[in-house]
Amino acid sequence: MKNKNNKIAVVLFALTSFFTNAEVTNGSFETWLNGTPASWTTIDSGISVNQNTTVTKEGANSAAITVNTGTQGSTDFRQLVSVVAGQSYNFSVWVNHTEGGMKARLYVDGYRNYSDPSLVNQWQQISYTYNATATKDIAVGLRFYDTASFDGSEVVYVDYFQPTTATNTGGTSCGTNNVAFTLTTDQYGYETSWVLKNAANQTIASDSNLASSTTFNQNICLADGTFTFTINDAFGDGICCSYGSGSYDLSLAGTSLASGASFTSSESTTFTLGSTGGGAGGGTGGGTGGNTGVGTYYDTITTQTGYALKTALYNLINNQTPQGYGALWTFYQNYSLDTYYENDGSILDIYSENPTGVDSYNYTKVTDQCGTYKAEGGCYNREHSFPRSWFGGANEPMNSDVHFIFASDGYVNSKRSSFPYGEVASATFTSSNGSKLGSAITTLGYNGTVFEPINEFKGDLARAYFYVATRYENVIGSWQNNTTYSNAVLDGTSNHVFEQWQLTMLKRWSANDPVSQKEIDRNNNAYTHQGNRNPFIDHPEYIDAIWGAY
Repeated sequence: MKNKNNKIAVVLFALTSFFTNAEVTNGSFETWLNGTPASWTTIDSGISVNQNTTVTKEGANSAAITVNTGTQGSTDFRQLVSVVAGQSYNFSVWVNHTEGGMKARLYVDGYRNYSDPSLVNQWQQISYTYNATATKDIAVGLRFYDTASFDGSEVVYVDYFQPTTATNTGGTSCGTNNVAFTLTTDQYGYETSWVLKNAANQTIASDSNLASSTTFNQNICLADGTFTFTINDAFGDGICCSYGSGSYDLSLAGTSLASGASFTSSESTTFTLGSTGGGAGGGTGGGTGGNTGVGTYYDTITTQTGYALKTALYNLINNQTPQGYGALWTFYQNYSLDTYYENDGSILDIYSENPTGVDSYNYTKVTDQCGTYKAEGGCYNREHSFPRSWFGGANEPMNSDVHFIFASDGYVNSKRSSFPYGEVASATFTSSNGSKLGSAITTLGYNGTVFEPINEFKGDLARAYFYVATRYENVIGSWQNNTTYSNAVLDGTSNHVFEQWQLTMLKRWSANDPVSQKEIDRNNNAYTHQGNRNPFIDHPEYIDAIWGAY
């Protein structure tokens, strides 16, 4: 039996957050000294930097960088940050072009990715993941390059160089996995200790000698990888429930990684974050999704269910930055490549990819863009899986929303036309990978012509449709009567959205074809591209929570 008279009361606890990521100092450009942004250096003479308070991405200020030369060796803007060997760092910056005669290039220990100068008077994000091979200081910043339309001087606004301290939230930006840790001690807190270690058995975070009957909250920024959380009780009776109701929870984006209360001397939980395995933040399917890079994205989603959850998700994802219809080509050439099946770097075409064998044809990125075609295999183009005629034509942001626009064979795309997705009884056309057009099966609940993709992509397309239903909740109720086929699929509401036959089928497709790694990767890249995510890839359980279990 515990003897509380022998206890030593602990009255002081230092709450510390442990970070494995570098931090860009003054990344939001809020601190200026004598007209110069603190911690930043203009290492070349071809640019000048001024404080701006009218065109900002985050906080009250941005840096207005005037480029006065087309000589690239005179346009660098940098600072040094510290990195640790073996860690991964997600660096990014937002830029806003005023004329389009200049493009910005991210510098992270070398020259990396470019901005798109054709996107004028709007914010766009440039990102790069850096894998540190040594513990050292690296240079991070920007270089500016002129294009054919450069007139000798142009202003580019720069803001929110991440990871950095965000002025809007007062918190620290975590570029990888922002894990939330909560611990409530029992009446003998000094008996409790905990430790979080990585796969190399290195301690990432730990604490001991805790105050009694106290709740502690902190965030721990973790790189992708495998970790083990261990909690100990020196007396051997855990932290619940004879001497107080203690408990602990380690969570990522609302999904618990490790939790408990009742144990004896020790309890350990191993979990994996990122694309290397399961757990919240990893895995390739099975209904848990893959939250690589999600961080705190879903922190506002707590106890909502039903259509209230759908509206909460709408409020979360409705702020993407449209990149334009032409930018889809760039997305495809960078992020829609076959690194999953034949692994040959060709364009991954959902209507021709053979998941179990050799493709009938392959497309080379950029070179084989449509173009004209007379038969299958002619070229690839941009397939609105949710046809654009259904939302009234080339309207933004729908027309360039990469979450539901996929690379596909141009000829097969034309065969699909704007017919609903469905399940085919008798095919009038079959593509090389088995995608079919024809009359619907009698049990579907719809008796018209439908297009049926192969099973490998049915879940992807279903989750794209649930994204559309949620992202465009504010307008989708008015799309029903735009065409005959939108009328067949949509029910004219903003909550239920789909006719029952379509909803039942989409839920079945999603359940039978769980989230895959290619889908996780595409979602992460779409987030980089336009600034919002598909929640039903990160959390496929939201489908049942909104529309009911399949």
